[in-house]
Amino acid sequence: MKILETERLTLRTIEADDAVFYHTLINDPTWLEYIGDKGIYTVEAARKAIIEGPFAMQQKLGFSLYVMERKDDGTPLGMCGLIKRDWLPDVDIGYAIRPAHFGQGYTYEAAAAVVGHARDQLRIARLLGITDPGNARSIALLAKLGLTFIEHKVLPPDNRPTNIYRMDLL
Repeated sequence: MKILETERLTLRTIEADDAVFYHTLINDPTWLEYIGDKGIYTVEAARKAIIEGPFAMQQKLGFSLYVMERKDDGTPLGMCGLIKRDWLPDVDIGYAIRPAHFGQGYTYEAAAAVVGHARDQLRIARLLGITDPGNARSIALLAKLGLTFIEHKVLPPDNRPTNIYRMDLL
């Protein structure tokens, strides 16, 4: 289901049929370095993770991570959307893009649309952003979106050092 459209992108809900794409994305070395190993090593495990993760969140909360597709050819570039984690007090924005598409502005374009959607359609009052302290691209993106650094913490589930950012939307 299409959720958002930008000049160059369509953001849509992730489906079980996206398992090959999802498996490739979450096992990319950049994902593993900055987000962590999710222990999803097969396409079938990716399919199960989609159903139990973003698909279930979309059904329950009305938002989730979305597949970011290029409009002109339908290529899935990455993911961007909203996540409600049990261990954070507010919804956070999440994103990841395949390295072949770094530096082309796609993640900012998608993330800016997601921030607008969170504020205008979903009426979310506060948005968080979390990132690995060494991920300069992500830190710059959060700043460009208008999120402000709040604190550095070790967060579950992997007990990774994490920078936490916040933005008041309403």
